[in-house]
Amino acid sequence: MNSHVPSIEQLKEMGLPAPTSYWPQTWGWWALLGLLAIALLALGIRAWLRWRRNAYRREALARLNALDDLRELPELLKRVALSMPLAPQEHQRVPTLSGADWQAFLLRHAGTPLPEDFSRQLASLAYGLADVSGAQREQLLAQCKAWVEHHHVAA
Repeated sequence: MNSHVPSIEQLKEMGLPAPTSYWPQTWGWWALLGLLAIALLALGIRAWLRWRRNAYRREALARLNALDDLRELPELLKRVALSMPLAPQEHQRVPTLSGADWQAFLLRHAGTPLPEDFSRQLASLAYGLADVSGAQREQLLAQCKAWVEHHHVAA
């Protein structure tokens, strides 16, 4: 009778659409991806340069941790000051600094507060004139470590 009625056997399964690509399809997304890659590369280079620039800090902290004799402490801080990236005229003055000038230099570049007689303590250590107790030793080492870690430079 009804020969025009489709049957279920005549139905065909539809094909699935092609999978959508996750890659950007327009030039704007490619440009944004390129800018992001350049920014990440620049940040990586900047971090690497900062890491290289602070090598003297890492070396000084390692020497501070391995320090046996406190008489080596003033020389170590002077070496750190000589290794700092400073203006040429200030860098030439560092080897001759002592007393109030050395204290002013340490305070000017300190990232943390230092005692007012810090350079005097260092000078008395250099010549073996100071008797330092265990607590004073730890406090002095902590102050020196803080100065090495947190001193700031203009460059």
